[in-house]
Amino acid sequence: MKKKISVLLIAVMALSLVLAGCGGDKGTADGGMDKVKAGFIYIGAANDGGYSQVHDEGRMEAINALGEDKVETVVSESVPEDQTVESVMNDMIDQGCNIIFANSYNYMQYVEKVAKDNPDVKFMHFSGNILGDNYGNYFGRMYQPRYLSGIVAGMTTKNNKIGYVAAYPTPEVIRGINAFTLGVRSANPEANVYVMWTNTWYDPAVEKQAAEALLDSQGVDTICQHQDTTAAQQAAAEHGAYSVGYNKDMSQANEEGFLVSAVWHLGAFYTDQLQQVLDGTWEPTSYWGGIADGVVGLSDYGKAVSQEAKDAVAAAEKKITSGEWDVFTGPIYDQDGNLKVEEGQKLTDEEMLSMMWFVDGVIGEIPSGN
Repeated sequence: MKKKISVLLIAVMALSLVLAGCGGDKGTADGGMDKVKAGFIYIGAANDGGYSQVHDEGRMEAINALGEDKVETVVSESVPEDQTVESVMNDMIDQGCNIIFANSYNYMQYVEKVAKDNPDVKFMHFSGNILGDNYGNYFGRMYQPRYLSGIVAGMTTKNNKIGYVAAYPTPEVIRGINAFTLGVRSANPEANVYVMWTNTWYDPAVEKQAAEALLDSQGVDTICQHQDTTAAQQAAAEHGAYSVGYNKDMSQANEEGFLVSAVWHLGAFYTDQLQQVLDGTWEPTSYWGGIADGVVGLSDYGKAVSQEAKDAVAAAEKKITSGEWDVFTGPIYDQDGNLKVEEGQKLTDEEMLSMMWFVDGVIGEIPSGN
């Protein structure tokens, strides 16, 4: 009898080891795990000085917060927005990743496909809108610091002509342009924002050319951007112009003319996501945090920013973080003079996430077919 029990115990232990091996890292009794392995996929280089770098800094913050004994990461940089990303994700899965973060909008369809094929792996896609049993999305209310940075630009420009180097005509980018312009106009009703499209997220040469065209052809004295690198800032510096950055502090690219950046703080988010996986409590979600949540904000100010502008930003930020007011509160008119948001009303999240029109004060067009 003892021999039979011993054989049974050995069989049960062997089965437990097999099941634990299937999960990658050693599991805990409550469905969590002792160590999580996470994949991070970037559209640009991890040291690009902008977009991908803030994601990588967030990754490293999470490792520091949780400890290398709890977190292992796999990073893939400069991954194209095509089927290449599928191969990268599958390779990460083969390496035992429990969760994968993909940081570019046009990865979306590939993330959804691979997620459906791998239900035991968790996926989070940045800036998209996909949501399923094992995949979700995350972004921030970047329009809030965009608005605040617009106040700074509106109060600093000398000729009321501000350029905006924009990536693709998506609701995310258009929402940012509109928020920035509303901020500009709140401080300086005479100023206009001139938009130039690049149709790229990450191409330093193209970004710089677009900024130079705005500076030379339109005569703008300030450059803002929705691009991944500091190239537009460099163009502003070479022209003696002001500049507003994006993603992270870009003051080193334009030491004299840099005003402020609308920035990401992703460390806390990545830490929380990985902790949930460790605890066995992770669930797919659509995350859209704002300034009050600490995921977005402003960088330190540049030397060209006046105290008056800083005070105006502080007052507006207080209204936003208190919930008293938000950026897309009416009355708001489009660039054709049509009332889009009535006084006292504000756009819903759904309306902001599908925004495909420009506010009054924007000089430029949304390309047809979008």
